[in-house]
Amino acid sequence: MGFPDITPDLKAAMPALRGRLLANESLAPLTWFRVGGPAQVLFTPADADDLAYFLKHVPVELPIYVIGVGSNLIVRDGGVPGVVIRLAPRAFGEVKADGDIVTAGTAALDKRVAEVAASADLAGLEFLFGIPGTIGGALRMNAGANGGETKDILVEATAIDRRGETHRFSNADMKFTYRASGLDPSLIFTAARFRGRPSAPEAIRARMAEVQAHRETAQPIREKTGGSTFKNPPGHSAWKLVDAAGCRGLKVGGAQVSEMHCNFLINTGNATADDIETLGETVRDRVKATSGIELQWEIKRIGIKAI
Repeated sequence: MGFPDITPDLKAAMPALRGRLLANESLAPLTWFRVGGPAQVLFTPADADDLAYFLKHVPVELPIYVIGVGSNLIVRDGGVPGVVIRLAPRAFGEVKADGDIVTAGTAALDKRVAEVAASADLAGLEFLFGIPGTIGGALRMNAGANGGETKDILVEATAIDRRGETHRFSNADMKFTYRASGLDPSLIFTAARFRGRPSAPEAIRARMAEVQAHRETAQPIREKTGGSTFKNPPGHSAWKLVDAAGCRGLKVGGAQVSEMHCNFLINTGNATADDIETLGETVRDRVKATSGIELQWEIKRIGIKAI
């Protein structure tokens, strides 16, 4: 059973729309966990102007969610009412370097941005090589790894608001904190500019190799996972708290806490979104009981539970 099909009404309200609207489109294939229900509407804009046009005409009461490559996302089994917007790499994925500035569309993979910076002999962006998401997600959550964070390199971000108007935000405007930015969550990022620093190419490549080696040896990157599940509490490592609570290898249905890195949850093959989320909440409860610390989700969860 799906959601009511509202795509005809949307198309009628915005005849000049060029992007693709799909009703009751499964989101599971678009997430790394490979779980979850459908989007009531999945919209793939043709470009930034098309996105602005859509936002200008879409009913203000209709919920809107934005997804990238789904690497840090749980879509609940009941699906997502409203509109899910997916920025496609073809329209929002260009990356180029000019001087010490790297410009990227927000559908560009973080890894790709690191590669373009390295090709231009620019250091400082190597940490992006170890983050399996897109630039849009990096901006929204101040993504970081291996000692670097988005706030360290961002010059400016471009976003479109719910009225279809374009805004530019400086690094200070973003109000970055640990794994978060302070901007209105309804803003949709479309592009960003980052500053690197000229450096020896062999040093940059060596640093990127270190980042990749760390991922391959310490993280279950070959599994259906969602990256780091919980934020590190101040002064603590989330994985150490999870391990100390006896949760390494813990299972709920087809979901399991990774034996390799216990701040990662994995779909062992037949998990539901509810299995994964229930496992995460079970881990949070056990950590609270053993350490008194309440872990906060780093993975984003959207949609409704199956009835």
